[in-house]
Amino acid sequence: MTSPPGAHLPEHPDFLWDDREPASSYDVVVVGGGGHGLATAYYLAKVHGITNVAVLEKGWLAGGNMARNTTIIRSNYLWDESSGIYEHSLKLWEGLEDDLGYPILFDQRGVLNLAHSLQDVRDSVRRVNANRLNGIDAEWVDPAGVKEICPIVNVSPDVRYPVLGATYQPRAGIAKHDYVAWGYARAAHAMGVHLIQNCEVTGLEVEHGRIAAVRTSRGRIVAGKVALCAAGHSSVLAKMAGIRLPLASHPLQALVSELLEPVHPTVVMSNAVHVYVSQAHKGELVMGAGIDSYNGYGQRGSFHIIEQQMSAALELFPVFARAHLLRTWAGIVDVSPDASPIVGLTPVGGLYLNCGWGTGGFKATPGVGDCFAHTIAHDEPHPYNAPFTLERFTTGALVDEHGAAAVAH
Repeated sequence: MTSPPGAHLPEHPDFLWDDREPASSYDVVVVGGGGHGLATAYYLAKVHGITNVAVLEKGWLAGGNMARNTTIIRSNYLWDESSGIYEHSLKLWEGLEDDLGYPILFDQRGVLNLAHSLQDVRDSVRRVNANRLNGIDAEWVDPAGVKEICPIVNVSPDVRYPVLGATYQPRAGIAKHDYVAWGYARAAHAMGVHLIQNCEVTGLEVEHGRIAAVRTSRGRIVAGKVALCAAGHSSVLAKMAGIRLPLASHPLQALVSELLEPVHPTVVMSNAVHVYVSQAHKGELVMGAGIDSYNGYGQRGSFHIIEQQMSAALELFPVFARAHLLRTWAGIVDVSPDASPIVGLTPVGGLYLNCGWGTGGFKATPGVGDCFAHTIAHDEPHPYNAPFTLERFTTGALVDEHGAAAVAH
């Protein structure tokens, strides 16, 4: 007899860390208690021995985009710069459970990126070849191969957007997003990092061109260095220090179905019909859409996006026709002009940026945490995040990933 969905999920103690009162000063203040902020604090402590660190979160830890994503992990991006940092992250994912000593349920079930037109095919094969040159596992599969990997995909030629094939990355997969955050928080706390919830940043104090302190809803905190990891609110925070970022914030919607028996063995993404679907560990179908076109900070989106999302899902997966929608939500994504992140130094001394991840932030969590901690500790970029400077928007050295990041994921 098989176990019901979710039966293998571990139990958790009531508390994994202490909810601290903020001290008057810290060597490093990390603003944002999501995956990136917690990972940054963890690697600052573990790799660089910097433990006088506070993570400030205006709500509860991992209650923002970390709780509002679709948990997809992959590294099959086009450009060398992107594949470098995402592959670094994927390798860390593969050992993260042992590193943290905590279950994250990383399931390397693979990801299919479907092609529906001849141009899709050309772009996809190009990306497969680029991935292979960078040592990333990638292959091109025909419609029969798609059906073999994921039998429930409709590969009939008699549809609006027939499946002509797909790229496939076998090492890709999903992880349990809240467990990832809790694992990082628990490990950082054990090394002396202060995790401070319900602490909204209301101002950044700059003196003589250098960050001096952080004003919060729970008092003023003197800071040697400040690292911004606030996703869609990064531009709001940077403005407090007089920096205008080239970012646009949008709601990004996703939804889950009722709990179902295991029917979907991998992750399937499609640009043309614009949906991506996986099945979570407990059994619900997790489906994502594109961003709402308007700018905003609301954590729910518009109904027409959900309607389009459902239409696309049923086109690819007719077997889902009788599944029931359980809940919907939205995160706030920060999108840069070249669909690549901004990670590095700023014109203000001691102030560091990690933002602009758009729809790719979750999968980068371990990699950017490691690289950003290096950047903060050494006051210079890690080789993997060196291409993603703020200055590239004035020098023109863009890393245009619209092709490999065109669908929200």
